[in-house]
Amino acid sequence: MTKVKIINGIYRNQPVRDVAFTLVKGLQMGARGSFVTVDSEGYFGPEFDVVRIKVDGIEDVEFVGGDAVTAQPSVKAVAVQETDEAVMSRIGERFDILDQMTKAAIAGDVRAMIVVGPPGVGKSYGVEKQLEQSGLFDKLAGRRIKYEIIKGAMTPIGLYCTLYKNSDPCNVLVFDDCDSVFQDDLSLNILKAALDSGKKRRIYWNSDSSMLTREGVPNNFDFKGACIFITNLQFQNLKSKKLQDHLEALQSRCHFLDLTLNTQRDKFLRIKQIFRKGDLFQDYDFSPEQGEEILDYMDANKDRLRELSLRMALKIADLTKISATNWKALAVSTCMKNS
Repeated sequence: MTKVKIINGIYRNQPVRDVAFTLVKGLQMGARGSFVTVDSEGYFGPEFDVVRIKVDGIEDVEFVGGDAVTAQPSVKAVAVQETDEAVMSRIGERFDILDQMTKAAIAGDVRAMIVVGPPGVGKSYGVEKQLEQSGLFDKLAGRRIKYEIIKGAMTPIGLYCTLYKNSDPCNVLVFDDCDSVFQDDLSLNILKAALDSGKKRRIYWNSDSSMLTREGVPNNFDFKGACIFITNLQFQNLKSKKLQDHLEALQSRCHFLDLTLNTQRDKFLRIKQIFRKGDLFQDYDFSPEQGEEILDYMDANKDRLRELSLRMALKIADLTKISATNWKALAVSTCMKNS
C-alpha cells in the first residue's frame, strides 16, 4: 500500500502536520480547494475511517515508505460506491471550476492553469466557449481578438514568438494538446519566465535569430498575458529527471485542475451528462429515444469501444445516419477493438 505523509494539512479545522497515512486517492481539486483522501487509521478517532485532508498543494504531500508510519490500529479503508448522480455532480463541479478559472484568466486574475483529463471529454470545448464569448464584441468591432489557441507541435523559438504576440494584459494563450512544450527543457525555461510569480515577467532570447528579425520580435520583452495548458499528459510518467524538475517548477507557477475522469464509468457518465444538457446530439435530428439508444449501446460496450469519449458518441451517431437499421453492425466493425 502507498503511504503518504501530510506535511501541512487540515481536517475539520484540526491541523495535520507530519503525519503518515495509507493513501486511498491522490491529490484532487474540490470547490473549497485541494485535498488528499487517506485511511485515517484511527488518528481522528474510531468514528472516522476514510477522510479527506485539505492541503494547499502537492508540496504538502510526501510519499513515504511503510516504515514511516507509526504503529496504530489498522482500520481497513472501505471504498464507498458513488451513485451515478453523485459522480455526475462531482464531474459537473470540476467543469464549473474550469469555466470559473478560464473567466479569471480572461480577466487577468489568473496567470496560468494546467487542465489534465482524458481525451474526448470536453476539456477544450469549455475553455474555447468562454474565450469566444469574451471575444465576441472585439470580433464584431473588427478589433484583434485577445486570445489564441495553439495545437500541435511547437519549437522553443516558435513559443517565444507566440508569447510575444500575446504578451499584452488580458491576452490568453491556450496550448491545446501542444505537449511538445512540456518535453523540451528550453521551452520549459521560457514558460517558467513567462509565468513567474514576480511583478515583472521578462523573457529573453539570448542568441541571434533570423526568425526574430524577420518577425520583428525583440530579444526580450515583458509577458503580461495568461496561459492555459490543456493536456492528456501524465507528468509523473515522464522518464527524464531533468524534465521532471522543470515541470515541477512550472506546476508551482500554475493552478492545476485534474478533471478526475479516471475510470470508464466516469467517462461514460460525463457523456451522459452532456446528453442530458442537450448538447451532445444537437446537430442531429434525433428523438430522445434515439439518443438514449446510442448511450445504452455505449454503456453496454464501454470496455470494447476503441475509446469512450464524446467523439465516439458522435461517430456512432454518424453511423445511424448511414443506416438507421444496421448501425450497430457498422459500429462493431469501425468502433470496436479487435478481440
